Amino acid sequence: MTKKEKREKIAKAVLALKELYPEAKCSLEYDGDGWRLLVMGRLSAQCTDERVNIVCKELFSKFPNAKAMAEAPIEEIENIVKPCGLFRMKAKNIKDASIRLVNDYGGAVPDTMEELLKFEGVGRKIANLLLGDLHGKPAIVADTHCMRICGRLGMYKEGMKDPLKTEKILCELVEPREQSDFCHRLVLFGREYCRAQSPKCDTCPIKNICKGR
Repeated sequence: MTKKEKREKIAKAVLALKELYPEAKCSLEYDGDGWRLLVMGRLSAQCTDERVNIVCKELFSKFPNAKAMAEAPIEEIENIVKPCGLFRMKAKNIKDASIRLVNDYGGAVPDTMEELLKFEGVGRKIANLLLGDLHGKPAIVADTHCMRICGRLGMYKEGMKDPLKTEKILCELVEPREQSDFCHRLVLFGREYCRAQSPKCDTCPIKNICKGR
């Protein structure tokens, strides 16, 4: 497909998923709090959003803001986040990030990629999540759902697992104002239909778009 054809195809997918999932919400229950999304984004690495939501009910009950987390004993953080896996590194990252947020940014999550990447444990995926959800900026969150589904749609070679390449390609193909919500809808669509194993192609609501490669 030419780039123009890819843009036209992805635009159809954007519209179809918007109709299928009118409310594009982040799966992480952060209640509009930027610091909470920062923490939850880090904990979600190699862990389900569902588990992160459960773990963070206790975590935020005990440490309700960045200052409290910054001052918390690392052992207490580790014990709570242990179910999320990689708990020692994650606990250190969210404590250090909370310290940085309090000391360098007055508790407010910054709105540029450059600044967000200074935070411990934050890569481009989490940074894009923060930019899109908190600040309403164009942002492609190249998670496993996004990479898998857009590969199947023919935006790049199917099976590609390079988040940075995916992000760069899709940033040129998806309308900026649609990018963040589109990625949230891809998560919902990936869970319901376009699964990694045994995708529901027969009942897929966008199969006509997908097949027109």
